[in-house]
Amino acid sequence: MSENDNKNPWGNNKGNNKGKNPWGHGGSRNQGGYRGGPDQPDLDEMFKRFGDGFKGFMGPNGDDKAPKIIVLGLIAALALWLASGFYIVNPGEHAVIQRFGQHDRTKVTEGLGYRLPAPIESVSILNVKETREMTIGFFERRNRGGTSKQDIPEESLMLTTDRNIVDLDLVIQWNIKSAEDYLFRIQDQENTIKKVAESAIRDAVGQTRMFPIITTGRDAVANTARDIIQANLDEYNSGVNINNVLIQQAEVHPDVQNAFQDVQSAKQDAEDVQNRAQAYREDILPKARGEAIQMVNRAEAYKESTVARANGDADRFNSVYKAYLSGKDVTKERIFIETMESVLQNAQKIILDSDAGSGAVPYLPLNELNRTSPAAGGTQRQQGQ
Repeated sequence: MSENDNKNPWGNNKGNNKGKNPWGHGGSRNQGGYRGGPDQPDLDEMFKRFGDGFKGFMGPNGDDKAPKIIVLGLIAALALWLASGFYIVNPGEHAVIQRFGQHDRTKVTEGLGYRLPAPIESVSILNVKETREMTIGFFERRNRGGTSKQDIPEESLMLTTDRNIVDLDLVIQWNIKSAEDYLFRIQDQENTIKKVAESAIRDAVGQTRMFPIITTGRDAVANTARDIIQANLDEYNSGVNINNVLIQQAEVHPDVQNAFQDVQSAKQDAEDVQNRAQAYREDILPKARGEAIQMVNRAEAYKESTVARANGDADRFNSVYKAYLSGKDVTKERIFIETMESVLQNAQKIILDSDAGSGAVPYLPLNELNRTSPAAGGTQRQQGQ
């Protein structure tokens, strides 16, 4: 054995330090050494045995320091390998641990964590609180002067329920609600979310007329699309939560802009005609209702007067009948006289005087005299006996 036996790798052992550990401490347990008791391993002895095992490999003239350095290197590499298993979970993050590629556990609390080093276990840390954004119909290009917006027609052009084409630009805001589902349930996560969102927004637009989409119905379309997207992603167990669907721009496609303006002008004209018709209706209906009320009132008045007259005639007839029953001859004569007066009042009359004697009857044209008399002032009636 050479004079360097039992020396530590740093070569600073001396005779009085022989048998101590490589860091120069004594062998007692109370001093923190490695030979303080029979149950404690002697590191120098282990290095010596390990080095003796490599002598045959290194040759008879090999340096016995090399095995110790190799062992220490292996120990250091092992320590570094074990230390690589530490990871940190920041606030809002979840850590998904996989053991040999299979999901083993998920750490949802923030702080320091440990997993077995690769390739035994691997960790994927996802921020589940971060709100992520995705664009549909356009993309933003960043340059030195800021950002520029570029349209993507194959994504932005959509067909409405009234067979019009509308150009929509949308922003989808989403976050991760289940890290393990997000990693293992779907592949190419962002592209899958985008395809689902495109299908949902086309479904919502296809159920809506164009005019509300480009004016006041944007929020309703966005809410409908968000519900459809969330339902489809939940069906896939994607672990994704859709926060908002924002319609940034909604307009008519330039190729049909002129036709759309013509349609809108025609609609405006139709609305004007309807408004005038409504104004005429509002003017004529009250007048018609007033005239109807007047007609009803006149009819009621005529009804009441006719009924009253009929009742009076009936009462008069009853009274005459009662008088007739009390004096039939007098009543007959009176009725005869009144009837003759009523009949002869407007009849042509010729009066013959029986006292004029016989022979030629003197004729007096009373009717002609009544019509030609200047002092009459109208039709006069003379009556003789």
